[in-house]
Amino acid sequence: MLTKDLEAFFDGWNRHDVDCIMTFMADDCVFETTAGKEACGTRYAGRENVRDAFARVFKMFPDAKFGDARHFVAGDRGLSEWLFTGTTADGKKVEVNGCDVFTFAKGKIALKNSFFKNRSA
Repeated sequence: MLTKDLEAFFDGWNRHDVDCIMTFMADDCVFETTAGKEACGTRYAGRENVRDAFARVFKMFPDAKFGDARHFVAGDRGLSEWLFTGTTADGKKVEVNGCDVFTFAKGKIALKNSFFKNRSA
């Protein structure tokens, strides 16, 4: 996985193109969300579960955007920093800095572990 691949991955996110996003994910991929009952947030394992979780992001935030993205790759690990902006269905605006920590396997994303700041209203 190269920095340009992460750029293309985030272009897919900003277009809300789940099909495109999934082309970067390994068959046995895992997505660990920013929040949930577990220390890792909520963990989704397997292509269909990850795909469904990604699609839910766009349902929760129909105008979701990951701006000012910066990507770093070192061996089988990567990091993307970004500014997430979006609006919930009830009109709540969200603007928060965050990052994804990636583990790669065979040129694909095996693990996408997401983090973001907890911003007060």
